[in-house]
Amino acid sequence: MENEGNLIIIGAGEFAEIAYLYFTRDSPYNVAAFSVEKEYIEKDRLFGLPVVPFEELEEYYGPEEFKVFVSVTYTKLNRVRTRLYNEVKKKGFRVVSYISSKAFVWDNVEIGENCFIFEYNVLQYRVKIGNNVILWSGNQICHGTRVQNNCFIASNTAISGECVIGENSFLGVNCCLSDHITIAKDNLIGAGAVVVNDTEEAGIYVGNPAKRMEKHSLEVVFWSNKRNLNTN
Repeated sequence: MENEGNLIIIGAGEFAEIAYLYFTRDSPYNVAAFSVEKEYIEKDRLFGLPVVPFEELEEYYGPEEFKVFVSVTYTKLNRVRTRLYNEVKKKGFRVVSYISSKAFVWDNVEIGENCFIFEYNVLQYRVKIGNNVILWSGNQICHGTRVQNNCFIASNTAISGECVIGENSFLGVNCCLSDHITIAKDNLIGAGAVVVNDTEEAGIYVGNPAKRMEKHSLEVVFWSNKRNLNTN
């Protein structure tokens, strides 16, 4: 595998550790360091590599020589990952994606920046994946479906053909979408939910068939304490 250069992973939590192992063992990138916002730095090394302050990242590693991946999960309905992704872009870094060698990706699929596509994902004909999207393992994304920016799709989700997944949304483990479904932005789709109708913005949907709960998704995801705003 031809070397594509040095990589900085933004984050130092469990997903950052997972990303390090996947990039190291199954990608053309050489992980050189980790970076975390100053107030959340708990250790100065991880896997023997330096952990540097995010605020000073470009002083340690120049954007001309180093690429970046923002390794944060769905914290605050993907807002933390999105903020850091936008900030590294402003710093002038090129942001890369990881696609597992054990994923099936049709040759006309489009995949944006800062995506992480785990093993055994199936991305069929004309699927489009936006920027800053995480696809955990084992998802089936059928023909013509579009996943918009800043989404997180948990494992073993089945998304039928010609669906649209609105930006910032979270789809839980084992949920299922019928053909031509539109998931509105800022949605939380519960584990095992079966979605047979289009959804409304900022909704939480659970059950079979999926029904909207009374609470607003943003009310739920922004209740927790400051600790959840870090880059883990």
